[in-house]
Amino acid sequence: MAQLENIEAIEKRLWNAADTLRANSNYASNEYFMPVMGLIFLRHAYSRYLAVKDGIEANLPRRGGKARPLTKEDFSQKGAIFLRPEAQFDYLVSLPDSAKRDRAIQHAMDTIEEDYDGLKGVLPKGEYSELDNEVIGQLLRTLNPEELRQVSGDIFGRIYEYFLTQFADLKAHDDGEFFTPVSLVQMITNVIELDHGKVLDLACGSCGMFVQSAHFVERMRGKPRVIRPVIEARPWQAGHPAHQESCG
Repeated sequence: MAQLENIEAIEKRLWNAADTLRANSNYASNEYFMPVMGLIFLRHAYSRYLAVKDGIEANLPRRGGKARPLTKEDFSQKGAIFLRPEAQFDYLVSLPDSAKRDRAIQHAMDTIEEDYDGLKGVLPKGEYSELDNEVIGQLLRTLNPEELRQVSGDIFGRIYEYFLTQFADLKAHDDGEFFTPVSLVQMITNVIELDHGKVLDLACGSCGMFVQSAHFVERMRGKPRVIRPVIEARPWQAGHPAHQESCG
């Protein structure tokens, strides 16, 4: 319970910092929404990357005492995204104020889309040119607090969902789209008891049903398995790509 309360405090603190920055910069929510969610996606992907990287490297075949280079297939097998050095969050955070951060982020997104065909045209890029270089730098630092390097589990997955909920409350997107609260999706998966078979959601939105279905299977000591990626061209979906997923 103490760890949960700590995570909830981190979520609120990150949101308050990001929202205060938005307010002071005079950006509307709909101008701020996609760039922020894109950065959370990058930080989430980097967190997953680091979580499995050491284990992958330890098991790489070696020849002449040298291991072969890491590949995206190594990370796909572990449910993570391979990130080139210039797409890793620490690199972006370390950029000096003289660097054009918007271009660096756009390049990071480009490298991911090059490596993953299913993400082509999905990730936000041009939106970063609308933000001040200083604002981008502050956002990068805000989303990279030292305390999150010490916690375990899918923390940035939670933060992604928390920010998505908060932006939905601010009506950051419209056109008749509504975000289903995580608590409601959890209740649905618990009632249905998705412990076997396949899940196919044709109106997946932020893909919460897939994420919570996977969590349910894990709680039942099962291993959810991705069958086929199906990604809709919506930038905020990148954090949890839509997919048809085997539950058992």
